[in-house]
Amino acid sequence: MPTRVPVTSQLKILQTSHLEKLSWLIHGFSTRQGGYSRAYGGHALNLGFTKTDSRAAVERNRTALLAKVGAGGRHAWPLVTLRQVHSDVIHAITAPPNDPLVGDGLLTNVPGMVLAIQTADCLPVILVDTKKRAVGVFHAGWRGTVKRIVEKGVGAMQLHFGSRPGDLEAAIGPGVRNCCYTVGEEVRENFRSQFAYAAKLFYQVEESDPVREKYPMLFLTARAPGHSTLPVKIFLDLVEANRRQLLDAGLSAKKIQAAELCTSCNTDTLFSHRAERGNTGRLMGVAGIRSTVVRGGSR
Repeated sequence: MPTRVPVTSQLKILQTSHLEKLSWLIHGFSTRQGGYSRAYGGHALNLGFTKTDSRAAVERNRTALLAKVGAGGRHAWPLVTLRQVHSDVIHAITAPPNDPLVGDGLLTNVPGMVLAIQTADCLPVILVDTKKRAVGVFHAGWRGTVKRIVEKGVGAMQLHFGSRPGDLEAAIGPGVRNCCYTVGEEVRENFRSQFAYAAKLFYQVEESDPVREKYPMLFLTARAPGHSTLPVKIFLDLVEANRRQLLDAGLSAKKIQAAELCTSCNTDTLFSHRAERGNTGRLMGVAGIRSTVVRGGSR
């Protein structure tokens, strides 16, 4: 077990109950609380090298995160990240890469590394093979979801580790929920072109217009039934879209857990690119494998 270093008492990490039971696994989803950044108000745990934050603060935040999840100290585990591009590119690694990786998914069955995905509204997804002791982390925005990144992640774990879908556990971390995730018609069309169940992932609300309601004659048109139509807001359930992919890939419904927090609704706790108009930090979803099992477990 690595030697622990001091961590601010306010640093909060979210974990799922079914993955906490695996003594050989480290995992977690960060919040914005308890860090060293000042760029986003208070003591923020920004884990991304953004334009408005100092590199030194982010490095301190990353050190604190590793310590919090049990991978820090004098022999801190390497933190493996990606240059994320909203793709379906997944890398299986056996050692920390010498050059930066580009893609949106990471896999390993090698102990002593922390795989990390950065988010600020998109979903971080962790997959764990409870039998083969392998892990994967994935970045799932709407583009990656349309490209089936988590479904392909299950396939990649089968290919590289011989994973069986029935042995996989999934955790979907905080992201923008369907209460706040408005998208354009082109996004809905992208989903319709890929998924038979796409209609169930969206709902729409007609925007209200107090002026139109008070003075309807001002909005009369020649179009039947005599009035121009109000614009609609289209909402996407990104969590359900990824849950459906995991189910289609063979995971049991009871082995898929999703965080209920919406990043856009909870900017006091989480970073949200949408709600904060782009001026925000980055969260992380992380997973790694211990070389020995704690509390007397087997290697």
